[in-house]
Amino acid sequence: MGPVNRNDRAITGFAMVGHGLVHTYELAVPILLTVWLVEFPVTSATLGTVVAVGYGLFGVGALPAGILVDRFGSRVLIAACTLGMGVSFLLLSVLPGVAGIAVALAVWGVAASVYHPAGLTLISKGVEERGAAFAYHGMAGNAGIVAGPFVTALLLLAVEWRVAVAVLAVPALVAGVVGARVDFDETAALAATDGGEAPSTDVSSLSEFLTASRGVFTVGFLTVFALVMFNGLYYRGMLTFLPGLLGEFLAPLVGGADTVGPVAGGPVASEFDLSRYLYAGLLAVGIGGQYVGGRLTDAVAPERGVAVMLTALVAIAVLFVPASGTLPALLAVSVALGFALFAMQPLTQATIAKYSPPEHRGLSFGYTYLAIFGIGALGASVTGAALTYGSRSLLFLVLAAFAAAALALALSLILRDR
Repeated sequence: MGPVNRNDRAITGFAMVGHGLVHTYELAVPILLTVWLVEFPVTSATLGTVVAVGYGLFGVGALPAGILVDRFGSRVLIAACTLGMGVSFLLLSVLPGVAGIAVALAVWGVAASVYHPAGLTLISKGVEERGAAFAYHGMAGNAGIVAGPFVTALLLLAVEWRVAVAVLAVPALVAGVVGARVDFDETAALAATDGGEAPSTDVSSLSEFLTASRGVFTVGFLTVFALVMFNGLYYRGMLTFLPGLLGEFLAPLVGGADTVGPVAGGPVASEFDLSRYLYAGLLAVGIGGQYVGGRLTDAVAPERGVAVMLTALVAIAVLFVPASGTLPALLAVSVALGFALFAMQPLTQATIAKYSPPEHRGLSFGYTYLAIFGIGALGASVTGAALTYGSRSLLFLVLAAFAAAALALALSLILRDR
């Protein structure tokens, strides 16, 4: 059952649309990359760097976005975010060459970077049933994660890629226009969840930014910052290489079965082999994880829920390679990963809200999403090095170490709270 009052419902629905769209476009890009590698005479390294610019701005832009959220509010920035993403995909459909792709993806990264500080601040300050809202918000994000690659690949079956990205731009443009007209109270829940109204907190100079940052970085928040950084390293490191690893694990178990489903050939065929189905299923299970994690924030102290999920993530990383020896065990550990990895998200969001001052909530989420998506992007480099110069076992042990470090920090929060 979702939020019950009108304001809660309006905010939750508005945020769900924004969150779903952000991750739809984020996960559409890897599918488009398979087409660009065929169409343009450049290397994987070159196109990888072009894509990395957009993803990097997605993380780095979260900090200035957090400052803007505290100054201008969430509604107008989320509307601008969705409009900006729509414009970026329109640019992608018309700008020529690899340079055009780089410009369009950079615009997407800047626009998308606004969402998480704005959306999570909106929920934490405007929704009284915060746990339920985080649950539904997370489920919408996972729906976008699943829909992005699937819808993009299906469009590429029917039309060429420039037409496909123009079609993909339409939902964001519509959502931006409609979102600019939605009416709700952004701070309705402050008295219930944070003990009162937040004062005005415009940050318009470097000195004000430094003062606000000092107010944010208490010992508790610094611990949360480090915790979500390690979780971000685990998240990006795991999801970057998992599709390929699942293919390697599945090949000897299914007799080398390759492409199945609606695509038998062409540049998007590899996205429909058995490993991609398992990967999509893992992401779909995450929808349920998001719901359970969000509900847990209403039932237990969020840092305790975080500790439970991190314990599961450590165990999953340690057991993944041994479990790959049989199909039932591989399916079980993949389902467990999808559930725990995404159940973490609403729990960490509630923890961030608990350990951050409401007057600087946007800045707080800006810092933490800089850690999750910005610093966390290094997880792909670290685990890539482990895979290149070590082994699959080493990769998963590195991931286990990331989760174990986050778990130690979560346990310190529990002890501190006592």
